[in-house]
Amino acid sequence: MRSATLLVGIALFAACRGRSQNDVATRNVDTLSLAENSPGDSTDSALRTPRVITGPTVVVFWLPAADSFSADDQAQALDDLNNTTESVAPTLLRHHVTLLPTNAETIYVALPNRQRRTIVLSGIDYPFGYVLIEPGTAERILAGVYDEDELLDEVEAYFDLPPSDDTATTTRPRIST
Repeated sequence: MRSATLLVGIALFAACRGRSQNDVATRNVDTLSLAENSPGDSTDSALRTPRVITGPTVVVFWLPAADSFSADDQAQALDDLNNTTESVAPTLLRHHVTLLPTNAETIYVALPNRQRRTIVLSGIDYPFGYVLIEPGTAERILAGVYDEDELLDEVEAYFDLPPSDDTATTTRPRIST
């Protein structure tokens, strides 16, 4: 019995031996972490978490209710939404307006008295679009797909930005003597 106990003890001790740094490094090369196995896409939990807005922000939303559209309509709407957002992003950056994506149906706006105002996006005409938010003022919900010019006009009007007419900034008056 003693020899069996001693044999089990030696086997356990050998199984619990420390690993060298090289053994651990080579072993991790072939394995993938859970984060690498699951792609970060529109179902990512960070996008489903309701956003708390504290400054001038344009929220781009795509709600789960978009599944009610056909796959072709969803793909077209998503492409249009992405293209319009990418074209307006430099203007937002230039004027310090934050651009945030979300899949959450609720957005919270931080108020000065440590309270939050709730914006519920479910139940609007289209389950995708934009929300223009300036804390302290009423939000503007733009449901659906907008052209670049239409969205830029809405953003400039809501945030009181100067017009981004390229001809006005690039054309200089001609001085003749």
